[in-house]
Amino acid sequence: MDSSTDFDRLRSEFTRFMMAYKFGIDELMTKINILKEEFTHIHRYSPIEHVGSRLKTPESIITKARRKKCPLTLDDIRNTIVDIAGIRITCSFISDTYRIADMLSNQTDVTVLGVKDYIANPKPNGYKSLHLIVEIPVFMSDRVQPVPVEIQIRTIAMDFWASLEHKIFYKYDGTIPTPLLDELTDAAESANRLDVTMERLHDEVAEIKSASDRQDDSIHLNSMPPLALPAELLRSIVDTSAIYGDS
Repeated sequence: MDSSTDFDRLRSEFTRFMMAYKFGIDELMTKINILKEEFTHIHRYSPIEHVGSRLKTPESIITKARRKKCPLTLDDIRNTIVDIAGIRITCSFISDTYRIADMLSNQTDVTVLGVKDYIANPKPNGYKSLHLIVEIPVFMSDRVQPVPVEIQIRTIAMDFWASLEHKIFYKYDGTIPTPLLDELTDAAESANRLDVTMERLHDEVAEIKSASDRQDDSIHLNSMPPLALPAELLRSIVDTSAIYGDS
């Protein structure tokens, strides 16, 4: 077999390798967007504010493999590096981060490989986030490929702090001066107080709003005019539930 044939085979294998991680992200993004839309319409509130994703570049994968002293084979990389595919979910409140994690973890085709709760146990510099490594099956043309994906779930305040810390970290090549590090830690504590306060206010407002929402007799779906709820249909559903139970 000549070198050009070898190169074509390796390129094809690596392309398939990267595509599996891209499809793993796509599968999870679909699940997350379904949850977001369901909450928006059923609960009139979505715990998901923003969702983003990223796929490590081949250069970044190789760099991390060398740092971890991982042999540069696709099987070894697949078994060693579990954050090639990543998703970040930004929520409004701390309780939302755990709610989203539970909803995703409880789906039958999602397997949780590991959890790091930096919300309950922040890093020394103040970093907070809930990290999950999950595995999801990706159905390729000739195989079912289990794909690990790292999911980071955090509040808006946590995300703002982490973004700033990330920029400072690289500006100082990973060695942040102690006074600046102390200020970052204080800022993380301030962000946490803001999270706690805003969630308390949200809960108080939600109690007031729930009473007025019960007076709304329409369904609101994206790209559609409000759909009126026929009183006769509602009575029929209630009567049927009473006879047969909720099952």
